[in-house]
Amino acid sequence: MTTKDTADQAPVLPQGAQGLLFDDDLVDLDDTAVGYRGTTACHAAGITYRQLDYWARTGLVEPSVRPATGSGTQRLYSFRDILVLKVVKRLLDTGVSLQQIRTAVSHLRERGVEDLSKITLMSDGASVYECMSADEVIDLVQGGQGVFGIAVGRVWREVEGTLAQLPQERADEEAPAFTGVDELAARRQARTAG
Repeated sequence: MTTKDTADQAPVLPQGAQGLLFDDDLVDLDDTAVGYRGTTACHAAGITYRQLDYWARTGLVEPSVRPATGSGTQRLYSFRDILVLKVVKRLLDTGVSLQQIRTAVSHLRERGVEDLSKITLMSDGASVYECMSADEVIDLVQGGQGVFGIAVGRVWREVEGTLAQLPQERADEEAPAFTGVDELAARRQARTAG
């Protein structure tokens, strides 16, 4: 991922520092006690469960609240995980290569809470560029490099709105054990028994 000159940016403050006094409405991304199941993450990010599973198994976006620990265990994804899933989906939809997406995701993982909502990702289809201000976006577009952009702050708000209506789960609660019988199998058993 390429970044524009960041020498004139304000220093990154840790969460809870005075720099966040005016951003109190931001979701606490470091809350590892609450997560969202895979189906909820899929719905919020607009992806299929197959994509989610593949991206988790290949390390593109792994669940940070609770990983899968065996057959039948439930992964739990954090807000940040779902935000990144949605950004990955948007990048894929615009034709960015998986290799460039992996680079972008790696870079996003390194960002602080305050920075994520201010990033605009721009791409020419081959490379992904990070812009932190409107001037950087304009410079990139005028230079002929940017073809489309993803305002991460806008994606943040979309995910926030979607997740507000969906169930969440505490990571310290015991995940339901896999009984080997899913709903479809239970219906089949009831039909053959009756």
